[in-house]
Amino acid sequence: MRAKGSDLWASALRDAAPTPYWTDRPDRPVAREPLSGVETTDLVVIGGGYSGLWTALLAKERDPHRDVVLVEAGLCGDAASGRNGGFCAASLTHGLANGAERFGAEVARLERLGRQNLDEIEQTIRRYGIECDWERTGELSVAVEPYQVAELRSAAEDALDYGHDVAYLDQDEVQAEVHSPTYLAGLWDRDRVAMVDPAKLAWGLRAAALSAGVRIYEDSPAVKLSRDGSPGAGSGVAVYTPLGVVRAQHAALATNAFPLLRRLRRYLVPVYDYALMTAPLTAGQLESIGWRNRQGLGDLANQFHYYRITPDGRILFGGYDAIYHFGNRISVSLERRTATFETLAAHFFETFPQLAGSVTFSHAWGGVIDTCTRFCPFFGTAMSGRVAYAAGYTGLGVGATRFGAQVMLDLLSGADSERTRLRFVRTRPIPFPPEPFRSVGIGLTRWSLARADARQGRRNLWLRTLDRAGLGFDS
Repeated sequence: MRAKGSDLWASALRDAAPTPYWTDRPDRPVAREPLSGVETTDLVVIGGGYSGLWTALLAKERDPHRDVVLVEAGLCGDAASGRNGGFCAASLTHGLANGAERFGAEVARLERLGRQNLDEIEQTIRRYGIECDWERTGELSVAVEPYQVAELRSAAEDALDYGHDVAYLDQDEVQAEVHSPTYLAGLWDRDRVAMVDPAKLAWGLRAAALSAGVRIYEDSPAVKLSRDGSPGAGSGVAVYTPLGVVRAQHAALATNAFPLLRRLRRYLVPVYDYALMTAPLTAGQLESIGWRNRQGLGDLANQFHYYRITPDGRILFGGYDAIYHFGNRISVSLERRTATFETLAAHFFETFPQLAGSVTFSHAWGGVIDTCTRFCPFFGTAMSGRVAYAAGYTGLGVGATRFGAQVMLDLLSGADSERTRLRFVRTRPIPFPPEPFRSVGIGLTRWSLARADARQGRRNLWLRTLDRAGLGFDS
């Protein structure tokens, strides 16, 4: 039986392209010319993913006369921003439970600001005419083990206390939404998550920034960030690329898993996440799974899966494995991991057995995200306030990066705003230990989380110790 299953998964994966589905299309933009020579500007933004693009666009919206330059190592949106699942969530804290545990009485304000941020993303998409398949369909969290049913009931009560539009679904009700024999219950958050085409969103923000007057240089990796010691530079900063340099009064560091500042390296680790995309399903196949309300989906395991349906009837299925490599290693070669793709394919057909043998995968890819010990972003400044940074989004940056961009701009301006007064903004996560303890700790945690999933959620001594230390490894 196992061999038969292996053959099925291998057959379904046989023709999968080793590239992100979202960026593998003919309307992919052509990269702009790289930086060459010396540029001077008011603000230089380092990184052309969501974080950098939002920062550049919002800087121009705040002050149209402000001169802004953005440098990006490849094409804007090619890294995490163009290869994620396309879940744009209101939460700034990687979920209500994580926020409540870490930020206490402040969480109600963070929930309000997160909802406001999501609404403003939607308004921006409409204002600039960004065609990115935006669907405010919400997210359906599903219990796939008996102990998770009680967790969903508790989560529903907590969400209602904060005014969220949620509905708890029993087994019959969740099966009426999406047909999977693995679902025992569900929690539908109807309005705080939107589905979006992540690459189209990034490319649309790029076009909006260009229309606002931002100068974008692609194929221009930043190799050094320093104070500007050139004659007459005053107290500005300099960003060096292989062929040029940008001198600016201020810099916004939006590189996430690729920190230029040494101080950030102790707080961040790069983790590889993986996803599959099916070929378009037929009308009959779509009918067999239901899913007419097109919510994003995710299960409650520690090693969880996330999945969603696209406008052309494909299913993206990702998550489960989150792989760290010794020494914070990052390499294009790590974006393909056959064992993980086979595991995801097996889990896909366990979730939707009615599709086994008739559905194949068109794309299989991986990519690196940054994470920190509090599982949500942190912020700060460097070089006497000339540089601001936001990092640590842990896979929930599609929406939260816009809030992070606002924080960086507030910090650079010295503004005393509601955002900058938040403990969420003023505090830092607990740093990771140096190697080899970093790898040992991450490996032990990953093993313990898998063991908890296999033991009805029971956390071992290692996980309970992390909980007491305030690290809270639970997702």
